[in-house]
Amino acid sequence: MEQKVIESLDGVTVYPVISLVVFILFFVVILIWMIKADKNYIKTMSDLPLEDNSLNSGLEKNLNLKG
Repeated sequence: MEQKVIESLDGVTVYPVISLVVFILFFVVILIWMIKADKNYIKTMSDLPLEDNSLNSGLEKNLNLKG
């Protein structure tokens, strides 16, 4: 039933092609960004969760006092 409704629509075959093109373009853009990105920036961002800075330690102290 649904297949007959979809087939009756004009130009419905263009939507899968558009979605595939958007999908591929997204990953191509991300790949280009990864190649061109500054390696120091990527290293800094990847180390952020592991750093123990004063903002995080202050927050942890406040959470431990309340808990």
